[in-house]
Amino acid sequence: MTQTSQHKGITVNFAILVIAAALCGISSSAPAQPLPKDYPNKPIRVVVPSPPGGPPDLIMRMLVPKLSAGLGQPLVLDNRAGAGGIVGTAFVAKSPPDGYTWLFTTASHTNTPPFNKNVPFDPVRDFSHVSLVAQNFGQALIVPPAFPAKNVQELIALARQQPGKLNYGSAGVGTASHIPAEVMKSMTGTDILGVQYRGVAEVMTDVMTGRIEMFFVGTQIALPLVQTGKVRALALTGAKRWKGMPEVPTMQEAGFKDYNIINWFGLWLPAGASPELVARLYAETVKALADPEIQRQFDVQGLEAVGSKPDDFARFVAKESAFMIEVARKIDAAPK
Repeated sequence: MTQTSQHKGITVNFAILVIAAALCGISSSAPAQPLPKDYPNKPIRVVVPSPPGGPPDLIMRMLVPKLSAGLGQPLVLDNRAGAGGIVGTAFVAKSPPDGYTWLFTTASHTNTPPFNKNVPFDPVRDFSHVSLVAQNFGQALIVPPAFPAKNVQELIALARQQPGKLNYGSAGVGTASHIPAEVMKSMTGTDILGVQYRGVAEVMTDVMTGRIEMFFVGTQIALPLVQTGKVRALALTGAKRWKGMPEVPTMQEAGFKDYNIINWFGLWLPAGASPELVARLYAETVKALADPEIQRQFDVQGLEAVGSKPDDFARFVAKESAFMIEVARKIDAAPK
């Protein structure tokens, strides 16, 4: 989850982060396996470590037809939800690096480990980095239709009047729905209870019915519900407004100076994948992202296609991982 370098209560020294990224061991220590000439010769499993209907699931479903056509084999989505993405991600980390098991997930890949003591994988060393696929304009802060606060400042005032009474939902510790809420709490000194769910869909149900007062969720999920009046959006966490919700202000416009939190989506293989395999999948990913229909779908969903090179993506992941370790420490949420 890309964030700015400074928040009230969260200050990050980027010189330290650069050193940390260099020491993270960007290159896998596992020996690379050669790429068979007939790859791929069977269906490919794409693990999405969250339930169906969430942002990474929707994005990969957009890309599957293009990637399948380019590779000449079907891609089968495997939604392995649990523990904020840990279950599915750990499965991929332990899989053979032969190109038949992929990981497609969100910024939770680097966000989750600093908040969990027993994560069985390293987000940098245990994976071969293919590409940063896409990023959004931030998460939408949504509330039930009948929620009394009409903007973020009123929400904060209500939270201060009723410490410990308001709840926010999240899809797990360290996820894209957890970090923005905790940063907001840190910046305002408010006492808002976090309630963890297995996935985004379950939280959405409780927000719509008023059982949970607030939720930070991807714009592509929030938009149709906002349009139909099932929820209200108070703000976006990115630095600029999204044309899909032009009337919704950013958190910065709501008075949170330097608040800039966006979600991103990447593609990985298990550590030890051959450079030839990584290069092949990177090329197929970039080709898919360049398709006008994919770009149209992304635009509608509030996404920007990226398609970064594998080495650039590896450095990005290392930097994000170091950054989130510092965030966890600053908000006193790191595992004891």
